[in-house]
Amino acid sequence: MDDADRFDAALFGYSRQEAESIDPQQRLFLQIVWHALEDAGFAPREVAHKTGVFASGRMSTYPGRDAIRVTEVAQVKGLQALMGNDKDYLASRAAYKLNLRGPAMSVQTACSSSLVAVHMACESLRSGECEMAVAGGVAVSFPQQAGYLYQPGMIFSPDGRCRPFDASAQGTFAGNGVGAVTLRRLEDALRDGDPVLAVLRGSAINNDGHHKVGYTAPSVVGQREVIKDALLLADIDCASIGMLEAHGTGTPLGDPIEVQALRDSFARRTDIGGCALGSVKGNLGHLDTAAGIASLIKTILAVNHGRIPPSINVEQINPALQLEQSPFYIPTQDRAWPAGPRRAGVSSFGIGGTNCHVIVEALPDALRAPGPKAQASALLLSAASQHSLRQLAGLYAERLHAADAAADLAHTALHARQLD
Repeated sequence: MDDADRFDAALFGYSRQEAESIDPQQRLFLQIVWHALEDAGFAPREVAHKTGVFASGRMSTYPGRDAIRVTEVAQVKGLQALMGNDKDYLASRAAYKLNLRGPAMSVQTACSSSLVAVHMACESLRSGECEMAVAGGVAVSFPQQAGYLYQPGMIFSPDGRCRPFDASAQGTFAGNGVGAVTLRRLEDALRDGDPVLAVLRGSAINNDGHHKVGYTAPSVVGQREVIKDALLLADIDCASIGMLEAHGTGTPLGDPIEVQALRDSFARRTDIGGCALGSVKGNLGHLDTAAGIASLIKTILAVNHGRIPPSINVEQINPALQLEQSPFYIPTQDRAWPAGPRRAGVSSFGIGGTNCHVIVEALPDALRAPGPKAQASALLLSAASQHSLRQLAGLYAERLHAADAAADLAHTALHARQLD
């Protein structure tokens, strides 16, 4: 992950010494929360809504640069360094720095953590605990490694490639990443004219219990039940799902079990090859606690743009999946996704058995708020430093190709960016 150690400390009121004591995962997540709020049309320090933060993070390896174990950080470097390197403080740090006063909690369910964080954020919105939420995850190891030692029988691929659903799939590889989404109740977002990229129709979580061969193994029963629960809560028929973003680790055990659970969940569906099956792990590797949010963001972009992205590294479909007479196909090329409505499912499963499934739907065109009409507008540029201002000007220049784009940028810069 490029520039994972970079951090705009001054923007958040940190001294260099204090910033250097904080795990880059916490720094990156703080920045991504800022960007998620801005992208949703809110000045990060002026959010009036009661906003929750739901976050997941990988175990910190940052203190290891000084050969100090995480448990010894407080004794060697003090309490401040301990809080800066413990994932329990991931959500509350963002809430403190941006004055977000809803629930702030860290969610840890291994690989499914960040999608479970999204589910918990949705539940908090439904219950009225908060009016808006930012949910996501981060997984960055330090020092970052260029490779790994392959060990037969483990989950990592022998050649550094992840091949979900391919006949030659032999495992995944560990990736680094960070992501977050801003969530509101749909009626509130439409009332206020917020930019809505997609609708989360329903979500569910469960645990496998002991219905599997071992603690770390996946379970057909657990996965099938969580998918059925999500479909039930979303109040939709499985026949309307056009894309499934799978957990898709590209392992000889995991892929067949997941597809069997999908076949069971979609047993009422009679069409052949009508639902695309993909996994972003072929592109990014396994992002651990950030895996679920990566899958969700990919799916949101797909339903929003009306395109089904291809699954890479698939040369020959694994015959053990038995897709020939199933509702599923593996897209190997980008293809158009007609409206009517566009719906997708997203799965994320954690070692230990905590499963999560989310139903995503494109916002109907009839509900989309019209943008500001093209007219002569002043484009206001504001940043916390000269360097940031020059970067912002360059980014704007790249996107000013049409009058509508100029009007949109001018409106957003004035009403939805931090101006101090």
